Amino acid sequence: MQRDAADLSYGSIGELLSALYARKVSASELLDHTIARIEALDGPINAVIVRDLDRAREAARAADAALGRGERLPLLGIPVTLKEPFNVAGLPTTWGFPQFRDFQPDEDALLVARLKAAGAIIIGKTNIPIGLRDFQSYNEIYGATNNPWDLGRSPGGSSGGCGAALAAGFGPLSIGSDIGGSIRVPSHFCGVFGHKPSLGLVPLRGYGLPPARPVPGQGDLAVVGPMARTAADLALSLDVIAGPDETRDGIGYRLALPAPRHDQLGGFRILVIDSHPLMPTGDAVRSAIGRLAERLGKSGARVARASTSLPDLADSARLYMRLLNGARSPRLTPAALAEAQGVATALSPDDRSLQAERARGWGMIHRDWLAADATRLQLQQKWHELFQEFDVVIYPAAAVPAFPHDHSEPFDARQLDIDGMRYNYSDACFIWADPASTCGLPATAVPIERTSSGLPIGVQIIGPFLEDRTTIALAGLIEREFGGFVPPPSLSSK
Repeated sequence: MQRDAADLSYGSIGELLSALYARKVSASELLDHTIARIEALDGPINAVIVRDLDRAREAARAADAALGRGERLPLLGIPVTLKEPFNVAGLPTTWGFPQFRDFQPDEDALLVARLKAAGAIIIGKTNIPIGLRDFQSYNEIYGATNNPWDLGRSPGGSSGGCGAALAAGFGPLSIGSDIGGSIRVPSHFCGVFGHKPSLGLVPLRGYGLPPARPVPGQGDLAVVGPMARTAADLALSLDVIAGPDETRDGIGYRLALPAPRHDQLGGFRILVIDSHPLMPTGDAVRSAIGRLAERLGKSGARVARASTSLPDLADSARLYMRLLNGARSPRLTPAALAEAQGVATALSPDDRSLQAERARGWGMIHRDWLAADATRLQLQQKWHELFQEFDVVIYPAAAVPAFPHDHSEPFDARQLDIDGMRYNYSDACFIWADPASTCGLPATAVPIERTSSGLPIGVQIIGPFLEDRTTIALAGLIEREFGGFVPPPSLSSK
């Protein structure tokens, strides 16, 4: 009942399910292979930092029994990893904060319960930056995660452990979260696929700072979503985890996402944006996007490189920075919050820099949030109008490919090198999460090529609100026509 090791390491969910159904491999054998690979290769990568192997083996045996009875579930027997902040009963949830080192929830997050009900085997949790604040993944508890393509570089953050695990072949599915590009950037850095769902599509119950109990709720910007190595696996797993929380919205609402707008490249109307008025795009990323636009045009898609309907990206980015730090304010200590509010109060009203907007967001009072939200509603309407003219927007996931580790403090003093020029690290990283995060739009990250030195390059495909199937469909067509995930050369033969 053995398949080729490369197939078990890098097979898609669909391929692995076919092998399980045909009894070419058992769930226990697949799990044992995955565990052995993690134990052999994860030392220098450090992606899977919490492991739940005994319960995983028990779940695999149960999956084999179910398969033997002829049962079929969407993820039956499939090994899955989760980003560290998701509550799993009996496993630590720390968000990287040392003070929560010993916290263990007694209830699974709703998303975790849905994965288990679909037959998934939870093998462990992946690494993050402390408080999910960074585009690197390191903390005092678990150390640093390295990019499988180049161990001296970041795998991204804050779902960097997810991206690294997928690229290394530690299971075909990992679940991440995204408030500032935290699914999209690791996907871009690690050469995998990721989907930031429309706001509210996947419930957040059981995803929150400890030690709070897993109560129902929806984030202002934050979403949780799948990361995988194929677009089809994103679609399959999104169907498993999406839908209203049964304890709240599910009383009156049901999920009914529209079908993709098109099923062939020739039907798509695509706006390609490769630059930003407030931040440069590195040549490697910009050139790769240009080549993708040419290939799409030659394949029959209607491609535009500019539109008067595009909302003002500079104003949108300023609004996003304010909303982002407002949403992150609860993670500050009272003393740090008071200091941040003092900085914001001292700002000149005419200062419209991104740093100033971030400062205004810390500890935002409700009146100011309402004003920002009113501006957001106007912006959402502009995007709605744009998507009458176009089906999707292709946009950078980040300005550069994976960059070298930089754990220097203070965080706000860091700079990012973009083609030999240095820019504020936070501005240069977070700015690309807007507009999908600001307006709650779906965005699918897809790998498109690699740099001359071999680092992955991806883009994000932004679509209309609740038309998640459209962005995933285009990612699948790009994958089919131009190629998708490839394993890092150092790991492809292991």
